[in-house]
Amino acid sequence: MNWKFWQKNKNAEPKKKKSKTREWTDAIIFAVVAATIIRVFFIEAYTIPSGSMERSLLVGDFLFVSKVNYGARIPMTPVAFPFSHHTLPLTATTKAYYDGIQWKYRRLPGLQDIKRNDVVVFNFPEGDTVMLENQNPSYYDNVRIYGWAKTNSDYTITSRPVDKRENYIKRCIGIAGDVVSMKNGIVNVNGKDEPLKNTGMMPYRIQFNTTEVNLKLLEDIGFVTGEMQQETPDTYLANASAEMIEELKKLDFVKSATMDSATAEQIEGGGIFPHDPNRKWNRDNFGPIKIPAKDWTVQIDSNTMPLYYRAIRTYEGNKVEKKGSDWYINDKIAKSYTFKMNYYWMMGDNRHNSADSRYWGFVPEDHVVGKALFIWMSFDSSGSWFSKIRWSRIFKGIH
Repeated sequence: MNWKFWQKNKNAEPKKKKSKTREWTDAIIFAVVAATIIRVFFIEAYTIPSGSMERSLLVGDFLFVSKVNYGARIPMTPVAFPFSHHTLPLTATTKAYYDGIQWKYRRLPGLQDIKRNDVVVFNFPEGDTVMLENQNPSYYDNVRIYGWAKTNSDYTITSRPVDKRENYIKRCIGIAGDVVSMKNGIVNVNGKDEPLKNTGMMPYRIQFNTTEVNLKLLEDIGFVTGEMQQETPDTYLANASAEMIEELKKLDFVKSATMDSATAEQIEGGGIFPHDPNRKWNRDNFGPIKIPAKDWTVQIDSNTMPLYYRAIRTYEGNKVEKKGSDWYINDKIAKSYTFKMNYYWMMGDNRHNSADSRYWGFVPEDHVVGKALFIWMSFDSSGSWFSKIRWSRIFKGIH
């Protein structure tokens, strides 16, 4: 036995030195694996492409989204090209994943549950529906169709796997079990009004005492004067927060500023979820709607099915049919249904410039990606030189 095993064996052959190519290959593989693990299970960078969350988040904001807070979602489409979402780099249609292998939805334990007013990133809950030929899609689903194939009497709408759909970012207005409604642009959750605070935008009709308006004063308050719509020589429509309107009313040339909420006469039905002709809802007046919760049982009838049909069928994977006046779930007559997942109601802060739950309904828990934490960089495309960087927004927390 060698009692001096720690000593170098002089007779042993020296290890073969790795080539430069092998060293670079090993380093790249390690970096790709490490970065993928970080993106999937810990934190990921995103950018804001639209103004639906103004003024909380601006176009050109770059932010970090935590996968840890709500628990990292195990990849549902595990075979995919690294650092790509749904299409390969420099291509528009070539898939960056293989959908022949699909795993069930699972999520690691998180630090917290989703709370009201959290800013959440999730996969777009649209384009994921199968519907029967003899049913009216505008009534039940009103989905965006990426492509379809007819088989027998069914139209099968093809779409991307859940975790490969577009990423959206909105504010969570209601959590599972909440009752949500909206009246004249003010959200109500569980009987309590929840007006927009500090950052949310709504359209206002502003009337001035004069036709000669100093727009620079409005810009100092925060108005984007280039986007203001002139109705009459002294009246404009503009997006603003409640705080901006308070500052505006202090100006002596402002006669009035009132919120321009939609009325039923303006956009009756209006493409609003659940696309039910019996509900005269619009983007500023709807509800009440109870958000499904795991293990909650809903009674099935002509009033509830327009609200929950899509969740029962599409998100929870059941066969749903109507025969005569009765509903059948998985070929059995159903008087009630118990949900398997929690759902959420998501809305943008820029209320009249946001495609959100008012148009496509509930967001299932298996679509949730993570919680927006902070902005690490922000670029203003209209700026010049150093003013392109919004210095005040760097490392700003998201609330």
